[in-house]
Amino acid sequence: MQGIELTLQDEAATIELGEDLALALKAGDCLALSGDLGAGKSTLARAFLRAMADDEALEVPSPTFTLVQTYDLRIPVSHFDLYRLADVSELDELGFDEALSDGICLVEWPENALAALPKSRLTATFSHLGDGRTVTIAGEAAALSRIERSLAIRAFLRERGYGHAKRRHLSGDASARAYERILVAGEPVRILMDSARHTPGPILQDGKYYQQLAHLAEDVIPFVAIDSDIRTKGFCAPEIYESDLDAGILLIEDLGSDGILDADGRPIAERYLESVRVLAHLHAQPVTRDISLGTITHHIPDFDRRAMKIETSLLLDWYLPWKRGEKASDTERTGYFAVWDQLIDLMASSEKKLLLRDFHSPNIIWRGERSGFERIGIIDFQDSMIGPTAYDVASITQDARVTIEPDLRDIMLSLYCAERNALGAFDETLFRRDWHLMSAQRNCKLVGIWVRLMQRDGKPFYMKHMPRTFSYLEVALQHEALAPLRDWCIKAGIL
Repeated sequence: MQGIELTLQDEAATIELGEDLALALKAGDCLALSGDLGAGKSTLARAFLRAMADDEALEVPSPTFTLVQTYDLRIPVSHFDLYRLADVSELDELGFDEALSDGICLVEWPENALAALPKSRLTATFSHLGDGRTVTIAGEAAALSRIERSLAIRAFLRERGYGHAKRRHLSGDASARAYERILVAGEPVRILMDSARHTPGPILQDGKYYQQLAHLAEDVIPFVAIDSDIRTKGFCAPEIYESDLDAGILLIEDLGSDGILDADGRPIAERYLESVRVLAHLHAQPVTRDISLGTITHHIPDFDRRAMKIETSLLLDWYLPWKRGEKASDTERTGYFAVWDQLIDLMASSEKKLLLRDFHSPNIIWRGERSGFERIGIIDFQDSMIGPTAYDVASITQDARVTIEPDLRDIMLSLYCAERNALGAFDETLFRRDWHLMSAQRNCKLVGIWVRLMQRDGKPFYMKHMPRTFSYLEVALQHEALAPLRDWCIKAGIL
C-alpha cells in the first residue's frame, strides 16, 4: 500500500481536498475515513458530496443513526457511518456490496468493520496538527495515481492564480481525456482539459502502436497547435489561457453549452447548415503544415495509407469477432486489405487540406448570439491531419451520434459544394466520389470502435450507435467505386 501525505491548514483546505477527490474517485471505489472526533472526516465527506452534486447547498445529514445515506448523483454515492454498527454482518443488510458495485462508498469509522471492507479500499487517516490537520491517503497504486493527478491539477491552478477556484466535473469522452468547469466568483467560467500523455500500447507493425499508426494525438501539443491555426485563419476555437504541455493540462475558454441538437437529441437544420458552411470555408484555406509553438513545432501528419488501413482494421479485429463469434480468416483479411489498397489508390488525386477528423455534433458549439464564423465553435480537433476534405463532410453529414435524414444530408452536401464552387478551384464530381470513400472508411472504423469501447473499455452505451453506423455504411457502398468493398461485406456476412 502506497500513500500520499498532505497538510490541511484549515477547514477550507479540507473542503478543497473533498472537491479534488470528487474528481478522482470512480464507481467501485471505497474511501475509508479514519480519525478522532472533529478531525475533518465529516467535513471532507460533505464537501465531496456537494462537489459530486454540483450543489453547495446540498443537505448532507450525518448518517450516525441511519448508518447509511445514499445519493443519486452522476456517480451514485453511499455515505456510511459505522460508529454505532453493532455487528459486521449488518453491512450486508445495509446493502454495502450492492452500493459499491455501481457507485462510491464513503465510510466513516471503518475500524468497526475492517474485516468486511474491500482490501482494495482507499484510506484517509486524519490527525490534528495545531489549528489544522494532516491526512494520509493510502491505497493501491492505480487509485492513488488518479488522486495524484487531481492534486496535480489543483497545483497547476494554484500556480496560475486559481488555487481556490471551485472545480466541477464537466464531461469525459470516448478517449481518456476529461474536462472540468473552473469557477471563480465574479469571473467567466473556464474549462480545464485534463489530457495526460498517452501510454503506449502494444506494437502492431513497423515498430509502432495503434495511436502512432493512426496519427492520434499523444499529448496536448497538437491541440494547442491546431487551435492556433484555426484561430489565426479566422475561425472559432477556444482561447488557451494557461498550459502545462508536459503535464497535459490546459485552461481554456468556455465557448458555451449550446450544441447543434434540440432537446430531444435531433439535429437542428439551421445549425448543421451553418456548420457545413464554416467547414467549406475552412477547407478552402491553404494548408499550414508546420505550426510553431515557440521552441516546439507541430508537424501535421498525413492521413496516409497506413493510417487509413489501421483504422479500417477495427472492423476485422473487433466487429467481426463480436458479430460472428470467430475471427476473420487469413483469406478474408488479405481480401479486405486488398480492397482498401485499391480504394486508397483512387484517392491519389483527391483534394487534401486540413481535416478536423471528428467534426460532428459532440464537437460543435452553437453561438447564436454571435455573427459570421463566430457562430460555430469548434472543439476536439487534436487528431487533425492533412487528407481528403470529404472526410470531414462525411463526419457531419453522417453524424455518428445522431440520425441525419437523407433530405438534410443532401441539403448539406449541396450547400458545401455551392460554397466551395463559389470560392473557386473545386472539383465537385471528384469530391462526391470521395465522400462515399471517406464515409466507408470512417464507418468501417466506427463499427469496430463501438465494440472495442464495450469490450475493452467498459463503455457499452456506445453500442446504441451501431445500427445507425451500418445504415450510413450502406449509403456509402452505393457508389460504383465501392463495389469491391460491398461484395466483400456481403461475402463476409456483414451485410
